[in-house]
Amino acid sequence: MLPIRQGDVIITPSEQIEGQKLSHLTLAEGEVTGHSHRISEGQAELYEKEGTLYLKVLSDTATLIHEEHNKIDIPQGNWMVRIQREYEPQGWRYVAD
Repeated sequence: MLPIRQGDVIITPSEQIEGQKLSHLTLAEGEVTGHSHRISEGQAELYEKEGTLYLKVLSDTATLIHEEHNKIDIPQGNWMVRIQREYEPQGWRYVAD
């Protein structure tokens, strides 16, 4: 499976899920607009370990939504969630959505 990108969120396949199960399905909060990347449909679980999020999609697909992007269906499986970074002369910074 290939990585999936929505705005500043990148989801890559993961062999295993680690961490503590969270009670929500929000992958990232928008720093500029207040919007969030979140699972709206399908059955999924979100885990966190040492600042890294892991998404387990239990249904055939789970729908990732954000107010400023097209919705994306994420296939069943285990995924690692990352926030995209970009390089500037001052150093690395996280992309704000």
